[in-house]
Amino acid sequence: MVNRVAPAPSVPAAPGAVFDWLDETAEQRAAAGLTRTLRSRPADDPVLDLAGNDYLGLTRHPAVTRAAADAALRWGGGATGSRLVTGTTALHTELEEELAAFCGAEAALVFSSGYTANLAALTALTDPDTLIVSDAYNHASLIDGCRLARADVHRAPHSDPRAVADILAGRARRRALVVTDSVFSVDGNAAPLAELATVTRRFGAALLVDDAHGLGVLGPGGAGAPAAAGLAGAPDLVTTVTLSKSLGSQGGAVLGPRRVVRHLVETARTFIFDTGLAPAATGAALGALRLLRAEPHRADRAREVARTLAARLTAAGLHASTPDAAVVSVRAPGPEAAVAWAADCRRAGLAVGCFRPPSVPDGVSRLRLTARGDLTDTQIADAVRIIAATAPEGAETAG
Repeated sequence: MVNRVAPAPSVPAAPGAVFDWLDETAEQRAAAGLTRTLRSRPADDPVLDLAGNDYLGLTRHPAVTRAAADAALRWGGGATGSRLVTGTTALHTELEEELAAFCGAEAALVFSSGYTANLAALTALTDPDTLIVSDAYNHASLIDGCRLARADVHRAPHSDPRAVADILAGRARRRALVVTDSVFSVDGNAAPLAELATVTRRFGAALLVDDAHGLGVLGPGGAGAPAAAGLAGAPDLVTTVTLSKSLGSQGGAVLGPRRVVRHLVETARTFIFDTGLAPAATGAALGALRLLRAEPHRADRAREVARTLAARLTAAGLHASTPDAAVVSVRAPGPEAAVAWAADCRRAGLAVGCFRPPSVPDGVSRLRLTARGDLTDTQIADAVRIIAATAPEGAETAG
């Protein structure tokens, strides 16, 4: 068969016209209320931040910033190369050992981001003879990992172990991997990990859990969602985490059996060909991890703040989610209303997240709040007051 190629235009476009189609798509996004913009913030921004993912309030903690500065002064501004060449420092090894011990895993491997950690796990632990069963509400990094994998991918209904079992029962591939977030980033609801583990073991499948929003918040002392479900150290479990949320730094990691980590070192492209995590970020994550081990009550406080926010917003007549971890969402009447609501909150001194399609799998626009563990009771009250006072018409019945 001859491959047919679309003919070139008879009159070549002017150099400045080759990207005209981008303007058309931008206009379409604007018409749908989906325009996104970058906003620089000053270091001393007075706005109360409930938009980021600093769940434990450690990003600016003196112990964390000092650890980052000390690491940069000792090791330099960058890792200088990939982890397999020159990019692995003694600091990386310390972080991996202490992170694995804290989460109850045999081993850990640090990456430059949680995104690259997910891509590594999904592409290196699967092949054409693997079935991947992915939760419908999984994070974009997991979705992209599934797309890059050479496996047979099936999308399972959200948090439905029975549906996962049905898919696994009919599989034709020799291996299977079930993939889920531990805590879903939009509404903050937790996946049924114990039930999923029962299903995967019944059918001889492995379980991959992205614990980005669970580490530092769930489990004993913040050890994570797998620990909370009694799965820490399980031989058929692989966990990915980010260092940029509860640990207030940057980077990611894969945790699991030693042979899994060894396999990733030798085969994962986002590990082999990526520059190692910068020393400052590595030091900051290690400092935050040690602080969390010394002060395990921080995880309890983050969950307490989330429950308080949700209860008070609900009492104010808004449609707030019931949090399983440290994420609370408040539904908006639509994307444009959500954008305006978030802007009104910022003008009143409160930064909140604004989630709209296609970032939300259910198509419902909402504000997303981070229940930071370092919030005071006064700050919680101020946040609820501002959100309620700026609520658009229809917010009480949204959803």
